[in-house]
Amino acid sequence: MLFSSVEFLGAFLPITLLGYFLLNRYKFYTAGKIWLLFCSLFFYAWWKPIYLILIVSLLLFNYFAGQKLNYIENKRLRKLFCILCLLVNVSVLLYYKYANFMVANINFILPKGHEIILEKIALPLAISFFTFQKIAYIIDSYKGETKGYNFLDFSLFVAFFPQLIAGPIVHHKKIVPQFKDRSNKRFQLANFLPGTYLFLMGLVKKIVIADTFSLLVNSGYANASHLSFIDSWFASISYAIQLYFDFSGYSDMAIGAALMFNIQLPVNFNSPYQSTNIQDFWRRWHITLGNFLRQYIYIPLGGNRQGEIRTCINLFITFLVGGIWHGANWTFVIWGMLHGIALVVHRLWQRTRIQMSNALGIIITFLFVNFAWVFFRATSFKDAIAVIKSMLGLNHFHYSSSNVSSDIYLAPVLIAGVLLLFWKNPNQLVSEFSPNKKHLLYMLALTLISLLYLNSITSNDFLYFDF
Repeated sequence: MLFSSVEFLGAFLPITLLGYFLLNRYKFYTAGKIWLLFCSLFFYAWWKPIYLILIVSLLLFNYFAGQKLNYIENKRLRKLFCILCLLVNVSVLLYYKYANFMVANINFILPKGHEIILEKIALPLAISFFTFQKIAYIIDSYKGETKGYNFLDFSLFVAFFPQLIAGPIVHHKKIVPQFKDRSNKRFQLANFLPGTYLFLMGLVKKIVIADTFSLLVNSGYANASHLSFIDSWFASISYAIQLYFDFSGYSDMAIGAALMFNIQLPVNFNSPYQSTNIQDFWRRWHITLGNFLRQYIYIPLGGNRQGEIRTCINLFITFLVGGIWHGANWTFVIWGMLHGIALVVHRLWQRTRIQMSNALGIIITFLFVNFAWVFFRATSFKDAIAVIKSMLGLNHFHYSSSNVSSDIYLAPVLIAGVLLLFWKNPNQLVSEFSPNKKHLLYMLALTLISLLYLNSITSNDFLYFDF
């Protein structure tokens, strides 16, 4: 069920809100939690009910395994049990997300006629996101940090519908206490209005900007080998814009919807294309993923505590894992490697103590990120190289008449660029929100724009549903 769908906006969200706060109004607090959990699982099952069995099974396994971990006194046994629990979670992810990819690569080297036959495995929605949540929970349970978690609160932490499908990747320490807090059970206009404001901004980012730019992106990458220099740059920059507005739009809607329930989700984007270096970019882009990779991959590998060479290796491995997490394709592996190399280069550059202006840093960072996005978007290594060659001017320079005209998109690309670089982001705007005439008019305008674009011909699923 898409946040931008009529079913969600016209039925699911208002009914869920009404039921939750009505039950809490009459102090049926447990019933309120059960109602919210039921609605969240219904939200997940809307796509494919069969995968509800998977998410519920993993939820049950991880909750009871995690609670058991808290109380195993034998250190060796506790460590072995922790490893077993992690293997269960990773194995499920490997099977659903990477089995076909691994078989395809094995078949590539096997003699003809001896290939392994494996039917296409459908990827369960959000498996990457909720697997990371459970891995964090298991590791922290091993450290004894999740003692006394209530099953219902843990279940809501996993299944809470705003963040379930595509994040932000929430941490149990931030969310479970909020479901326990009685003050969050009351309907609070002070949270509902800014939550609605943020949700509407995210909705406009998605259905107006991201879905419009998808036209040029899809046209360009469908003709990757025939792009001119100009067309390739418009296609690549349009994807950078589409991906940002699509994914940050989803995050804004998720954070806004959660705030309507008095639940604060972490910020996931902070004007990433204003970054002055690649390290700054990863402090602003998909912030919750970066935090997870740092806390559960980079630091356990040794972080920066074991010398410069080992630090560089740890950085590279961390972002290689990040690339692999995004998808079962060599293009994602390359994308992760590129970012790992860039972070290593940045670290070595810092040692020179050579200063670079912010403007030049922003330009260089965006150019690198934009080139790397080509591998993220292309369906094959061949297509990615074709686009890169065109961007480097190794193909013809004229406009391509076979694609959507670049002229049509020049103005919106420039406007989007100005917004990305100079305008306040939704997190900053919602922090300034007050229920005055100006902001209420803004909300009305956003609502009217959304109604004009709902179910338009450009409507697409959210890009991160694929991950």
